Amino acid sequence: MKVYTTAPLEDPRRARTIYKELEDIGYDGGFSFEAKHDPFLSLAVAAEHTSTLRLGTAIAVAFARNPMNLANLGHDMQSISGGRFVLGLGSQVKPHIEKRFSSVWSHPAERMAEIVRAIKAIWDCWEGRAPLRFEGRFYHHTIMIPAFDPGPNPYGPPPIFTGGFGPRMTAVAGETADGFIAHPFNTRRSLLENTLPALQDGLLRSGRTRRDIEVMCATLVVTADTEEAFAASRLAARKQLAFYGSTPAYVPTLACHGWNEVHTELNRLSKQGRWDDMTAVIDDAILDEIAVVGERHEIPGKLRARLDGIADSVSITHNRCPDPRHWADVVQAMKQG
Repeated sequence: MKVYTTAPLEDPRRARTIYKELEDIGYDGGFSFEAKHDPFLSLAVAAEHTSTLRLGTAIAVAFARNPMNLANLGHDMQSISGGRFVLGLGSQVKPHIEKRFSSVWSHPAERMAEIVRAIKAIWDCWEGRAPLRFEGRFYHHTIMIPAFDPGPNPYGPPPIFTGGFGPRMTAVAGETADGFIAHPFNTRRSLLENTLPALQDGLLRSGRTRRDIEVMCATLVVTADTEEAFAASRLAARKQLAFYGSTPAYVPTLACHGWNEVHTELNRLSKQGRWDDMTAVIDDAILDEIAVVGERHEIPGKLRARLDGIADSVSITHNRCPDPRHWADVVQAMKQG
């Protein structure tokens, strides 16, 4: 199993060093995510300071951009990184697309599928495989002249991963993408009962098989060296899960375990602005099902048990309480088998 992580970059200047640290530890890949900073710029810097680490966005907000500029970004990042780039895309939610990015939100699953197809059509044009004639419901790309054609990528086009949670967006990955990024608000049971069947539906529609796509599971890890740090990690994880659980979109994971009332209570408290009170709703049973919790030496085995038969790669995450050593011992144990 490949081992990835997202880099906790509160300060983008750390891109010069943090990705190199991840490479030296033994990670297969280091990813950025779109929050306070642009997800592509740090990776361009990281590419100059690493040589083997896979670099990707997990995720960049697709609906804030269009297929042509995403195609340019993906093409150039693949060249700069020497063929180590992954273009990871996600949708974001409607209020942020409309009110933060001032972009269009509609038919998210269909729009995401069309973005992926359009990007690949643009790359096919640049690779000399076909003229550019993509005419979809949302996007139209029918002109390309030599002045704007970068030509074939020396490393070939990068893979496109899409992130998702619900069945329709998950199926989009199976139908159109090269990889799928599973959300951390999942349990082994929800991945088996909700995620994999939806992914398989998309694969069947495209005439592909499970071997044709990489499944990467972002997994919340709670561990530490001291009792005090362990308690802080657990508390931060419970706060994060309470936030997710208050959102209607994430009910299916809770429903798998008969925890529908947990969402009802979290949603009620969130509307009252009682964010601290929400944390207590996430008890140890819920935390242990969604996160991988344990002493450091237990984490590799627990990760394998969680994802065996489901994932090709794991992305170790806990951005609200990042591990100071980037889980170096966990990564080494995972890589040793």
